[in-house]
Amino acid sequence: MTSPKMILLLCLTATQAIADEPNQGEFYAKLNVDAQSSDEGGDRFSEIKSNNSWVGVKGAYELNSDISVVYRLEWKVDITGESGSDSLTERPQYVGVRGNFGEITLGRNFTALWMAQGKIDLYNHYEGDIAKIWKGENRLSDVATYISPSYQGFDVRVTYQAEKTADGDSATSAGIYYGDASLKKYPIFAAIAHDFDVKGYDTTRASVQYKMGKHVIGGMVQQQEPSIGGESQSGALVSYSFNSGSLIYKLQYQTLEDDRTFNLGFDYPLGKQTKLYAWYAQIEKEENPDNTFIALGFEHKLSYKF
Repeated sequence: MTSPKMILLLCLTATQAIADEPNQGEFYAKLNVDAQSSDEGGDRFSEIKSNNSWVGVKGAYELNSDISVVYRLEWKVDITGESGSDSLTERPQYVGVRGNFGEITLGRNFTALWMAQGKIDLYNHYEGDIAKIWKGENRLSDVATYISPSYQGFDVRVTYQAEKTADGDSATSAGIYYGDASLKKYPIFAAIAHDFDVKGYDTTRASVQYKMGKHVIGGMVQQQEPSIGGESQSGALVSYSFNSGSLIYKLQYQTLEDDRTFNLGFDYPLGKQTKLYAWYAQIEKEENPDNTFIALGFEHKLSYKF
């Protein structure tokens, strides 16, 4: 089991190592916990869940005017984990170089297909996450990632997973992207990506998200099929959010053949780094009982730049 003290020591050591280089890196964390009423096809029960909590350090160190070292060490934190369980698991962890040629990193990272969702999934890491019925939400180890320079808003991203052993199989994910997933530099984000035998599936995903003042609407379509045998399945997703000034309302609907998810909720910002939220999620699968969840939670972010 990874020790929390060891993680903190690694982060502080990385911070101190380049502390004399201002604005080169960032130590950051996010804490997200909710109280849920859950029905997974039987009797309803209550639970306290850590959803999308993490801690990490990331940054870039300029070697010369043309090239920089980039790095990221991040761990998911299960704040509510029971004693004896591993409360820290690996998220993106890599090191590489960035220059006029783009960015190349080695380590653990999200696939290009995962990156194609941008921020369209409004309930990422909650019960109604798109991973409940879609394949492709993968973060892989032993990965080389290439991100091209941006040209008029377009860039290309490729992730390649090594075979690991003489009998193993490699996997590739690639995509083309336009705009900005955070919708800050551009009011639109769009992407199309494909997984080639990633976690046993060939998957194609196309997505688009557009911001119009206080309104943000997004959509995705996906086709997935097992790399060896099995039938192809198709689905779609639409999400919508509206910022009223005091509340951010969020609605999302997703399908995969006869399976579907529905999410409805709102965020109540308490500042730039803190929010309260509430949501309802329903998951319907053809061969399983319907699942429903109601949650009320709290999120706080913190960061220290160095």
